[in-house]
Amino acid sequence: MLSITRSRLALLAQLAFFGLNGFGLLLATVYNSKAPDLYENNLHHKLGWAVTWVFLAQILLGLLKFYSDGPWLDEGSHEERAAFMPVSVDRMAAYQQLHPDSLPAMHRYSHDSGQGTEPDSTRSNSLSGLHEEKEGAQNYHGSETTENMNQLQHRKSLGLAVMDRIFSRTSAKVPKSVMKLLCLLYDFVDRLILVLGFVAILTGIVTYGGVFHGNNVFNGLAHAIKGGIFFWYGLLTLGRWMGSFADFGWAWNVRPPAGLVSARKAAVPSAEFVESFVIFLYGSTNVFLEHLAAWGDAWTAQDLEHVSISVMFFGGGLCGMLIESKRVRDLLNTSISGPSQFQQSGHLKDKWDPPKTYSFSMNPFPGLIILLLGLMMSSHHQHSVVSTMVHKQWGTLFVGFALARAVTYILTYISPPTSYFPSRPPSELVTSFCLIAGGIIFIASNKDTVAAMERHDINAMFIFTVTMGLTAFLMSWTIIVLAVKGWATKKSKMLFVPRQGGLL
Repeated sequence: MLSITRSRLALLAQLAFFGLNGFGLLLATVYNSKAPDLYENNLHHKLGWAVTWVFLAQILLGLLKFYSDGPWLDEGSHEERAAFMPVSVDRMAAYQQLHPDSLPAMHRYSHDSGQGTEPDSTRSNSLSGLHEEKEGAQNYHGSETTENMNQLQHRKSLGLAVMDRIFSRTSAKVPKSVMKLLCLLYDFVDRLILVLGFVAILTGIVTYGGVFHGNNVFNGLAHAIKGGIFFWYGLLTLGRWMGSFADFGWAWNVRPPAGLVSARKAAVPSAEFVESFVIFLYGSTNVFLEHLAAWGDAWTAQDLEHVSISVMFFGGGLCGMLIESKRVRDLLNTSISGPSQFQQSGHLKDKWDPPKTYSFSMNPFPGLIILLLGLMMSSHHQHSVVSTMVHKQWGTLFVGFALARAVTYILTYISPPTSYFPSRPPSELVTSFCLIAGGIIFIASNKDTVAAMERHDINAMFIFTVTMGLTAFLMSWTIIVLAVKGWATKKSKMLFVPRQGGLL
């Protein structure tokens, strides 16, 4: 989050994390050299190194970016920066007329007559204006230059001047077009690293537990992917409540217009459309994957049940996207639309105004589809009592999500949002909790994990209670992280307070 806000503390945090990760890699290397390979050809080992190299590349990109626009210049560069003050052409012309020997005499400004016959009062006014702009420019550069010089001397005392000089020269040789591309790659890795870390943790648990061998890998992958989607869906829902997507209009707020945000952000579809699209995409692709674990064998009733759920997702997601289409809603209003001159005349003019609820999307289909999924999984027959109870747990949590989302829509229907700020309906905290907890239990409801629970005489309530505590901790940590992001954003804005004559 610090790197997203372009905070100066981002690089320090990344270096600290990389050092901690390097220490973990050292311990893992020592352990692997002393212990036999209990899970041959596991994915976690390869993925762990890949994530480490990706993160190292991000740090190097961050260093290049930091030195390309950061304060770690040499002393000559700082003096050159202090010498270039934002003085207007008029003031420079007046200064040249007062001090003809201080500037080259072989040129003049395009609007200057070259006669130099202005009155003394004009000269004095121009000179006073020049001194004012010079003072403003010194205020602009003074605090920044002093701070940078102090930091530079401190880094020299730490022996970091050589590294500063190397990265400063390297970043100066990188073309601006290449630097822009590297910055885009840096921002992409900034988001991707979260998903990579999640996958690395999952594969580490699988490797440590010794599960998902043979054909059971398909069952494990199905539960990990589907449960992971609901897990991240819950985190995104929590982010919506906190206001992370307010510029898209996703934070239960009024969508900002294109003048207030960029045209790209103003064109982003609604959150309900994205939810419906993900449901549609899951259903349209999973229809062909439900029989993958028993490829070539006869179809069973359980296989047909799973395919039916995929078809429900297919149709429900498509219906949700159609509801979110403004074009479709306009076509549905043609039965009541009258002539334009009739709509604009008489005391009935206000009757043709769109209802307040039109300004906000209230699409029940994403919640309805997940509600039906929860009901199905709560009564889905399994091979053991423990497995049935575990499936019932995450099915009940999904039902809780749907009911809480219904409360949100009731609140917004009664009182639609009227501000660009996030309205933060309290029911959305319940929806995010149910999705995160349900996704974790969904992942744990695979065959190998349930078999291990039965083998060690662990009942279903154990995994439920552990998941509840973990979910509460994850939500707390997410709120803290986004609060730190807000703090870093405010700190960065304080460096650019508008002022007459420049920015501080």
